[in-house]
Amino acid sequence: MTGNRQAAADTDVVHAEAREILGPSTGPVAAASLTHNPKNGVTAGVWAVSAGDRTAVLKVLTRTKNATGRWAASDDPRHWNYWLREADVYDSGLAQSWQPYGIRAPRLLARVQRADGDVALWLEHVRGEPGTGWPRARHIEHARRLGAAQGAASVPHEPWFTRRFLRQYVGSNTLGEELLDDDEAWQQPLVRDHFPAGLRHEMVRLHHDREWFLDVMEALPRVFSHLDQWPANVRSQGPDSVLFDWAFAGDGALGEDLGNYLPDSVFDLFVPAGDLPGYAARAYDAYLHGLRSSGSRVDERLVRLGMCASVVKYDWLTAAMLARAGEVQRDYGGERAVSAELRYRERGLALGFLAGWAAEARALAPQLGFPEAPGGR
Repeated sequence: MTGNRQAAADTDVVHAEAREILGPSTGPVAAASLTHNPKNGVTAGVWAVSAGDRTAVLKVLTRTKNATGRWAASDDPRHWNYWLREADVYDSGLAQSWQPYGIRAPRLLARVQRADGDVALWLEHVRGEPGTGWPRARHIEHARRLGAAQGAASVPHEPWFTRRFLRQYVGSNTLGEELLDDDEAWQQPLVRDHFPAGLRHEMVRLHHDREWFLDVMEALPRVFSHLDQWPANVRSQGPDSVLFDWAFAGDGALGEDLGNYLPDSVFDLFVPAGDLPGYAARAYDAYLHGLRSSGSRVDERLVRLGMCASVVKYDWLTAAMLARAGEVQRDYGGERAVSAELRYRERGLALGFLAGWAAEARALAPQLGFPEAPGGR
C-alpha cells in the first residue's frame, strides 16, 4: 500500500476494510493520496483505494489531528468545523436530497467507526470531469440546478447543522487584519503592481461594514446549503453534478452557495478574472431560473441580495494577501508553486468585482427593509 500519514492511518486496518467493503480480490490493496486541505484538523487524509479492479475513495475524519487556529477540529455540532458533520450528512440522506435536480453526492459505501475513535467514510470513486476543467456552460448549468434544488427543498433542522457559518468562518480568519491600514503593506510590489486602483478603499470599507453584512445574511430566507461549493469540489458523472466535501453543510442564506462558487472559480485560477462579470451574470440568471422552475416565488431582490452580500466571506482575503505577499504562492493543497504575479493580479481583479457586489448590497438592502450600512450606500 502507498500513501501518506502512516499509509492511510494503518495499513492492516485499511486492508481489512477494503476487503470487507470492496469484496475479496486477488490483487493488492493500494492507496494514493488525493488533493485536499492538509491544514484542516477534521481530515486525517483522503485516498483513492483500489483492490484489484475495484476502487473507492477513503476519507478519514478525526478530532485528534494536530491543527491549530481556525482549522482546529471542534466537538460542537453547530461549529463550522465540527469534526463529524460530514458523516452525519451522509447518514441522514441529505447529501442525496438534491439528486432530483441533478446534483448528488458520491454514494456512501460504508461508514466505519475505528478503534482509535476516527471515522472512515468509504465513498464511490467518481471518475467524471472535474469542475476545475469544465467549460463555462457546464458551470452555468450547475448554477441552474443549484437554484432548482434550493428553491424546491424545505429547510431541514438537524442538531449538527452549521449555524451562522459566515460569522464563525470570517471571525476565525484574522491573519493580517492590522495591515489593512498600513501604508507599507499596500506598497509591497505584488500588491502595488497588481491590485487595481481604489481596491484599498473598498476592501477597508468592507471590513468596517462586516457586522452589517453578517446581520443581513443571517436575516435572509434560509436554505439547506453546502457552504463550500467551488469547482474543485464538483465533478460531472453522466448527467449529474457530483458534489464532494459536505463538512460545512447546514443553514445558509438563499444565494449564499452561488456567491461562494463564482469568486472561488477565479481565486484559485480556474476561470480568468476578466470573464467574471459575464460569467457571474449568466450564472445568476440560471440560478434564478432554477428557483422559479421549482416553484419558488421569493422576491428576486432577496436572491440578489443574498448573492451580493455573501461577499463578506472574503473580508479576510485582502488582509491575508497583504500578509503573504512575501511568501511563495502555492496551489490548493500546497503541492506546487503558482505564479505570484498571476495570483495577485487575478485575485485583485476579482476583489474589485466583489466590491461592486458590496455596493449593490448596500443599495439594495434598505429597499427590503434592512437598515442602511454604517457608511451609507
